[in-house]
Amino acid sequence: MTSQIETKVWIVDKDVENLQSCTQIVDAARLIRQGEVVAFPTETVYGLGANALSDNAVEKIFSAKGRPSDNPLIVHIGELSQLEMIAREIPERAVPLIEAFWPGPLTLILPKTDRVASLVTAGLDTVGVRMPDHPLALALIREAGVPIAAPSANRSGRPSPTTAGHVHADLNGRIAGILDGGSTGVGVESTVLDVTVEPAMILRPGGVTLEEMEAVIGDVQLDPAFLVGAAETPRSPGMKYTHYAPQGEMWLVAGEDDAVRKKIRELLADARQHGRKTGVLATEETAPYWREQAAADVVFSCGSRYDLASVAQQLYGVLRRFDDEHVQFIAAETFPRKGMGMAVMNRLEKAAGGRIIRA
Repeated sequence: MTSQIETKVWIVDKDVENLQSCTQIVDAARLIRQGEVVAFPTETVYGLGANALSDNAVEKIFSAKGRPSDNPLIVHIGELSQLEMIAREIPERAVPLIEAFWPGPLTLILPKTDRVASLVTAGLDTVGVRMPDHPLALALIREAGVPIAAPSANRSGRPSPTTAGHVHADLNGRIAGILDGGSTGVGVESTVLDVTVEPAMILRPGGVTLEEMEAVIGDVQLDPAFLVGAAETPRSPGMKYTHYAPQGEMWLVAGEDDAVRKKIRELLADARQHGRKTGVLATEETAPYWREQAAADVVFSCGSRYDLASVAQQLYGVLRRFDDEHVQFIAAETFPRKGMGMAVMNRLEKAAGGRIIRA
């Protein structure tokens, strides 16, 4: 069990002219160099960062999160010159992707150097690398002077954090500090793309869509393990273990609108009959219907069906709201698996532990 430590919280004014030299960033970067763990905002979710070149530092990430050690981490860089510390080579097809999407929510799987801490890669000969598109993240990495390994800054299995408050709720007393930069933008983690194979393969859908990547490098495939279930040896975060889960039992319902509504009503009625507090994960378009029906104790909207980026941005925060309301059973709508819908459905399926009904 991780012993309790004082968790410092730094609130950073985004209007600071030179972020890298502001006292909060300098203080947080010093702790990173000293081998401590600091949570920080990225454009996707909050990350839990430690020096990617130190096994001792990285071990503190796993300890704080309660994360299995065979689950690899993503390394974040602040400038392209840091790539040579962690990547043995840059495959040719990676170059146009870097030019198109960095800084941004795209992680590339690259051959690793021996400098990368062994715990980062879970024994693999490759490493996931990205450059986050967030001014605080970039300032922290550059001031620290080392690449930073960082999974999402939550207890393992919990919905990923999109605010510093989420991080504090999960990890206060378990990490050295939290850099508060407000709410994140994208809301779901980065896309993970393996460019060491031909064709390039998506190991985790995220903030950069398959269609966007194909427009740059042509054919991109989905990893079969992602399509049919968990891999025995995860090559990317999010491939093996249940993630993003609320505390209540969650079911996804797919199908035509009328059939979906009928099935959700049946599920909610059964849950209520067994004395469980119920909730519906809806959208802006359907939430009014569920509130009028009074079929559930709690109804939350996670965005618009016509703007799946808004769903991605709000999803984790809504899952945490169900926990705040102590909801024991959640029925959720599903979304088309195109564009950002692929990332949204991946997170929902993980959150529901694979429980999905075809209405």
